[in-house]
Amino acid sequence: MQRLLALVAVAALLGLRPALATDPYAFFDWDVSYVTAAPLGVKQQVIGINGKFPGPVVNVSTNWNVVVNVLNDLDEPLLITWNGIQHRKNCWQDGVLGTNCPIPSGWNWTYEFQVKDQIGSFFYFPSTGLQRAAGGFGGIVVNNRDVIAVPFDRPDGDITIFIGDWYNKNHTDLRKMLDKGKDLGMPDGVLINGKGPYRYNDSLVPAGIEYETFNVHPGSTYRIRVHNVGTSTSLNFRIQGHNMVLVETEGSYTSQQNYTNLDVHVGQSYSFLVTMDQNASSDYYVVASARQVNESLWRRVTGVAVLRYSNSRGAASGPLPDPPQDQNDRTFSMNQARSVRWNLSAGAARPNPQGSFRYSSINVTQAYLLRSTAPVSIDGRRRATLNGLSYAPPETPLRLADAYGVKGVYTLDFPERPLKGAPRIARSVINGTYRGFMELIFQNNDTRMQSYHMDGYAFFVVGMDYGEWTEDSRGTYNKGDGVARSTIQVYPGAWAAVLVSLDNVGVWNVRSENLDSWYLGQEVYVRVVNPEDTGNKTEMAIPDNSLYCGQLHKYQKEQTPHHKMGVSAAAPRSLSLARRLVAAALLLAGSFVLAP
Repeated sequence: MQRLLALVAVAALLGLRPALATDPYAFFDWDVSYVTAAPLGVKQQVIGINGKFPGPVVNVSTNWNVVVNVLNDLDEPLLITWNGIQHRKNCWQDGVLGTNCPIPSGWNWTYEFQVKDQIGSFFYFPSTGLQRAAGGFGGIVVNNRDVIAVPFDRPDGDITIFIGDWYNKNHTDLRKMLDKGKDLGMPDGVLINGKGPYRYNDSLVPAGIEYETFNVHPGSTYRIRVHNVGTSTSLNFRIQGHNMVLVETEGSYTSQQNYTNLDVHVGQSYSFLVTMDQNASSDYYVVASARQVNESLWRRVTGVAVLRYSNSRGAASGPLPDPPQDQNDRTFSMNQARSVRWNLSAGAARPNPQGSFRYSSINVTQAYLLRSTAPVSIDGRRRATLNGLSYAPPETPLRLADAYGVKGVYTLDFPERPLKGAPRIARSVINGTYRGFMELIFQNNDTRMQSYHMDGYAFFVVGMDYGEWTEDSRGTYNKGDGVARSTIQVYPGAWAAVLVSLDNVGVWNVRSENLDSWYLGQEVYVRVVNPEDTGNKTEMAIPDNSLYCGQLHKYQKEQTPHHKMGVSAAAPRSLSLARRLVAAALLLAGSFVLAP
């Protein structure tokens, strides 16, 4: 009892929310700053965390509490969002402009959230102002608790791989291009773990480029987690000479299938089991190449790393392994996407099988057809829309406006179907029904690939096809093993349908993961309120350290900027002391503390 009281007292002293003493805490201190790098041979400004690009992997287990103190050492505001983490009852930690005021330059802010009832592979990234195009991203691994069986043997190692298209221009220059109505154009290349391509072709890859090497042992099996953290390009991922057994995507165990390659779309995450069963006569290529484009024109948009056995007898050489030959027939890629199915018999964060939730037996209570088109001109500016509306973030975050009764910040009238007439800028929000069951149909009438993400939830992918969605399309839905995930690809001239159970109170972002579309307004929020909750049972209270801006700026206490190179560094030092106090209290209470 004394141990528990010590834990509660110190946590209260530091403003941490109460959690069960059996749920461990993981503490992280991040200094987010600019780093000079030249991943494609051109020096530029990238965003690093503690001087590293990409940032560290957050490695925790189901139900752990994660505390991340972020010092914004950039010269502009910053928010970090946690792609795929559901933040149960706690949209205050979501790190998007609908829920949070951005962290001003030179300030620090501490995120605290629990990875409640989740497992799997996710990533974090800076969510505002096209900053992800400059880096600032890193992986999130949520391991199963020891008492929950995993549907495959324990691998010999775990490897996180970030793939993504890359521009040699700084993200601020990319923003200026969009603001002037220009298209970003073809990327300059593809990075793998923040590094450029191995020189597999002297005419395409200049000398002196640093590339990534994955060192492995023959006969061992590795879990390889792949995240597309790029700006807007779908990438085909493959490892020369090796089969990849898909086992999980974005928190759901999948039916285990072999792939020689898989299309990974922007914002998506997959994990594979790969066995090192080749003869190691030489190193092997690890490739991420552009998809859904004219590949003959996009040859430079290819990332190449090296897989090196400990007994390898030479460097990788020769041509890259071929991508799927279907550029004029996109059916292959869509059929590949349809082949990703839910493992109905496996448990995930809980011991009961995933398939015990029978989504097909639940009646849909709300349905929204969200149509996207090519960018349009609104009031003389280039904008992107959903249903003819282009979202413009207000100065006051939506959830804070609700909490303080600020009127006129947004409207609860987002249309269920595309509007007729001229597109317009709006702050229109979907009014979700708590404990309702929502159908979202993404109709992509653009000529390029899109992918869409929903914060706070995993949705069931039940259908996709080319052409216009109609009511009859529901007859083609997968009613049994549609995978639950948080990011769905939508092919040009096609649709994708998902179902989501609205059991998580909060204000949740639905967005294009393509950074240019998102920046230009292709997003909406879903507001889910429990009208019967008057005591924070279904949603946590505003955190004590909440930042205030817009119409609520008067509530903000000023913070002395303390850049890494500045005069004052009192706040980071104080936090380090706080971490030691909490660590001591948690160890007394019997909870393991990770303090990287």
